[in-house]
Amino acid sequence: MPGQSLYHTFKRYRTLQTHRISALPIVILMPHSACNCRCVMCDIWKDNKNLKQLTEKDITGLLSSLKKMGTRQVLMSGGEALLNANFFTLCRILKGIDVKVTLLTTGLSIKNNAEQILTLVDDLIVSLDGDEPLHDAIRNIPNAFRKLKEGVEYIKKLNPDYRITGRTVIHRLNYRNWHAIIAESKKMGLNQVSFLPADVSSHAFNRQQAWTEPKQDEILIAERELPELNEVIDYILKEYHTDFDNGFIAESRAKITDIYHYYAAFYGLNAFPFKKCNAPWVSTVVEADGAVRPCFFMDTIGNIRDKPLNDILNSDEAIAFRRSLDTSANLTCVKCVCSLNLSPLTSLS
Repeated sequence: MPGQSLYHTFKRYRTLQTHRISALPIVILMPHSACNCRCVMCDIWKDNKNLKQLTEKDITGLLSSLKKMGTRQVLMSGGEALLNANFFTLCRILKGIDVKVTLLTTGLSIKNNAEQILTLVDDLIVSLDGDEPLHDAIRNIPNAFRKLKEGVEYIKKLNPDYRITGRTVIHRLNYRNWHAIIAESKKMGLNQVSFLPADVSSHAFNRQQAWTEPKQDEILIAERELPELNEVIDYILKEYHTDFDNGFIAESRAKITDIYHYYAAFYGLNAFPFKKCNAPWVSTVVEADGAVRPCFFMDTIGNIRDKPLNDILNSDEAIAFRRSLDTSANLTCVKCVCSLNLSPLTSLS
């Protein structure tokens, strides 16, 4: 991809100043609403029967807006994006305007699609929940770990330089297995691993209602377990200090420590960790039915099947939303687990 131009950088500054989107570096697309896992911390799979998916027409219709706003990267999320039978056609359309395509995946079918992934997807982010027995238990799918591992290793065999990173949600069921997650990441050849706490309070992940206490308690680390979580984090910080220094663990030591503070905040032991986020100004989410959200956790503001994306993001209502949004005080933002803060100077090339 070409480097970031000064004009694009200027437009990104202007977006932050005026709240009108003139540059949109990142777009998250959900090509398919269903998922091939049944994860305990996610309800997406519970709506698999009500299939929704983005079409070639949808993606083609996005192109003018993406070009106008200088989009650099499209993250294919879900659900499981590879369940869309036309997934690689969608990627080919996007690559036609020189957009970087990143795939977030469960990893169950990457081996079967390895050659096309290497051709049409720039990098992969795979979900990893524990060592083999625990990963399979959390995913509620037999052989989920084996399929993920075989897929990663096969792609690395075809192209050792291809970038594959892992993402782990740390919660009540797997925090004791944290060290094993790092070890397994290295064994299968991942380039990097990333850790975040579990969202247990929002309407995201297809929750028709926010989780109540009985369901929360399955995932939320209990107050009595917090000292043990603190011990695990201390162990990770000391045992894997080299992996923090060389970037194999993506987060800083402070952000890993904040996973403890996030869970402790549910019991009033401290405030939720402060997160500097500008996601609604630098990215947007387009769901499998075409619905547009400022970020994954915010309400919909339009649909690409009704209006161009650029018009939706720059409607009077959308601009007013961004202008009034105080991410340090908004209750959804305060409890957010995956904030994004992208500087105008950051290049996605």
